[in-house]
Amino acid sequence: MKDFAAIDFETANFERTSVCAVGVVIVKNGEMVDSFYSLIHPEPDYYNWRCSSVNGLCQEDTEDAPIFPDVWKQIEPKIAGLPLVAHNKAFDENCLKAVFRMYGMDYPDYPFYCTLIASRRVWPGGHHNLDIIAARCGYDLKNHHHALADAEACAAIALEIL
Repeated sequence: MKDFAAIDFETANFERTSVCAVGVVIVKNGEMVDSFYSLIHPEPDYYNWRCSSVNGLCQEDTEDAPIFPDVWKQIEPKIAGLPLVAHNKAFDENCLKAVFRMYGMDYPDYPFYCTLIASRRVWPGGHHNLDIIAARCGYDLKNHHHALADAEACAAIALEIL
C-alpha cells in the first residue's frame, strides 16, 4: 500500500466517543508527506485514571480544546480519497464511528485497514503491541500512546507489511 492515512485516537475514558487526541499521518507514493495532531474536548467530558495513566492526558489538557467536528473539518481534506490504517482498527474505527454518530455527522464509510491483523499474519507468534511490531519493521517508537507518535509508527508498519 503506497497511499493511505494512518490514524490513532486516544480516549479520556472507556466511552468510544471520548476521543481526546487524534494523530494522522498522510502517506503518498510510499512517503510520509503530511501529519496532523490535535487535542479534542472529549464527550463525555471526564477522564478516568486508567486512560490518563496510559496516554498522559487529563482534564486540564483538553478543557479549551476544540470539539470533534471542528477538528475533523481540518482532517477531512487531508485524507480525502485515502484509505485509513490503524493498529487495532477495531478500536480506532469504532471511536471514529461513535463520534460521528454522537455529533450527527454523516459517516463516509472509510475503507479501513489494520496493521495489527496484518502483523499477526506476518508474524504468527509473540506479542503484537504497536511498539513491538514497529521495532520489527525498523521503526523506533518514542512517546508511545501519543496519538501522532502512534500514527507515525502505524504508517511505518503499514509501509512494510500492507
